Amino acid sequence: MFKKFSSEEVSAQNQVKASVQRKIRQSIAEEYPGLEPVLDDLLPKKAPLIVAKCQNHLNLVLVNNVPLFFNIRDGPYMPTLRLLHQYPNIMKKLQVDRGAIKFVLSGANIMCPGLTSPGGALDDEVEAETPVAIMAEGKQHALAIGFTKMSAKDIRNINKGIGVDNMHYLNDGLWKHHLNF
Repeated sequence: MFKKFSSEEVSAQNQVKASVQRKIRQSIAEEYPGLEPVLDDLLPKKAPLIVAKCQNHLNLVLVNNVPLFFNIRDGPYMPTLRLLHQYPNIMKKLQVDRGAIKFVLSGANIMCPGLTSPGGALDDEVEAETPVAIMAEGKQHALAIGFTKMSAKDIRNINKGIGVDNMHYLNDGLWKHHLNF
């Protein structure tokens, strides 16, 4: 999604009204209850909240010109990797084995065998169409943020095809251009 992303892809940046800002804060608080104590620091009520509209129906939520969250169309808000590295326990996690790391870091979607092999790990509570953090075997920080295509139980049972869509990964366009807005 952000493979070749650059600041030129931003078509419009709008400071949102207080009512829209409240709606965004509320949906983020519902999606990530672990962020509740620090939500006022991340999205201050007095600071201007800017929504940058990009190509492919992508919206970026910016505070002080730093992207914190993104969503596609009216889907759930997902944190950027930089925010996820600051607050690592806000998302459910899936772990890929060592063999999948180089493919995930080049933008590939996460296949079921990479999650079910001995180095992978699944959280059985993860449902289909849920934002998840993609961890790597033997690594401390998340290497990608994905959107599940099937539930963890289905990933384990079917063990074929794409299990998680790769939305944002280390060193993609959003990671590199995080301050150029």
